[in-house]
Amino acid sequence: MNRRYFLASSSAIAILPLPTFSGQTRLHLKAEAVTQQILPLGDGTTSMLGFNGSMPGPELRLRRGQHVQIDVENGLDKGTAVHWHGIRLENRMDGVPMVTQDLIEPADIKAYTFVPPDSGTYWYHSHYTSHEQVARGMMGALIIEDDVPPDVDHDITVLISDWLMQKDGTLTDEFTDMHSLAHDGYMGNYARAFLSQRQVKQGDRVRFRLINAATNRVFSTVVSGVSGSVVALDGMALAKPHALTELVLAPAQRADLIVDIISPVGFDMVTRQGPYRLADLAVSGTNTDRKTGPIPALALPNLPLPDEPTQHLTLTMMGGAMGGRHEGDNIWAFNNISDLQSEPFGSFKIGETVRITLANDTSFPHGIHLHGHHFYEVDEEGVLGNLRDTTLVNARESRDIICVFDNPGRWLLHCHMLSHAFGGMRTWVNVA
Repeated sequence: MNRRYFLASSSAIAILPLPTFSGQTRLHLKAEAVTQQILPLGDGTTSMLGFNGSMPGPELRLRRGQHVQIDVENGLDKGTAVHWHGIRLENRMDGVPMVTQDLIEPADIKAYTFVPPDSGTYWYHSHYTSHEQVARGMMGALIIEDDVPPDVDHDITVLISDWLMQKDGTLTDEFTDMHSLAHDGYMGNYARAFLSQRQVKQGDRVRFRLINAATNRVFSTVVSGVSGSVVALDGMALAKPHALTELVLAPAQRADLIVDIISPVGFDMVTRQGPYRLADLAVSGTNTDRKTGPIPALALPNLPLPDEPTQHLTLTMMGGAMGGRHEGDNIWAFNNISDLQSEPFGSFKIGETVRITLANDTSFPHGIHLHGHHFYEVDEEGVLGNLRDTTLVNARESRDIICVFDNPGRWLLHCHMLSHAFGGMRTWVNVA
């Protein structure tokens, strides 16, 4: 990371609450060019892409179980599509060109309609040339409200990303640099978090919704000035809240925290050079009405429980720099095959329980994302762990997941290090 910006006063970073659409059943998003103050105030602005004139795009707050229509207008000079990351929706609304829909061409509008079945923290982003369009800023928070919200004083979204830019704020557009694609991917030299609120009081109880919206960077993050617990991961409530320690979020992963404010709040990325400040949240005044107590668990999601798996498949990640050779025709491959093929990686019956071993035979970590479903991570003892839609598999390691494939359709399965997906780490499954 470029330390120049960290050493500058972090208070110069503008914490500007983003536009919010809350509880509406018909929304309009326009993908368009925007100018954003990414660097601290006084440094240059950045020409980017966004939605409705902002980057990130407006935060969408929807109600669980309520039908919504989101009209996406393409104000770009290239095609695009929008993926509603983590939402278990109808396949034709998933937002993946050439798999679930045609491109939204310039000046066209596509209506996405769905009924979100699960409360929690999600996000939306471009899914066409996403290694570039997301890097340029096509992203936003998507919150599905709880039927009974937890007892907190504030609900604050924290969207984190990084950008590769010059000192004047100009984006460096080497999105397909071959060296980067074969290593960690297109990585930023500047990072920050966007907060939906400027200030809280000491003693407040706050829900933080952290979203890693970066294209390739794994964020190891520490939240200071608070005491509390992790209550949900990737939108799915935990049966028992976890102690809040350092959070490791792969691209696209999310974590919900419920915390008590004890001092000014800082969000720091852990680096080998020391903490890198992503954002500050000011504390002013004291909440004298709040009575402290245990952090409550959120209501558990209504997902089908797995049966004994009827199939056990292995998805081996291959390629990249310092990796073994493979038979695919791109930089990266799954099981010796690069990019989308005519045949699926797996074919499953509706409701079938499947175990998949994700074997990372490369020198780099990969965040593997399954569309349209959540799955259980399986620990070393074979016990079902957390529900996720994206799982981080470190270099030369493996992880088993178990999924009930109950959502019919053609679903993408890919690395959410978006440079790696562009470089070949994409496949799909069929549920019928």
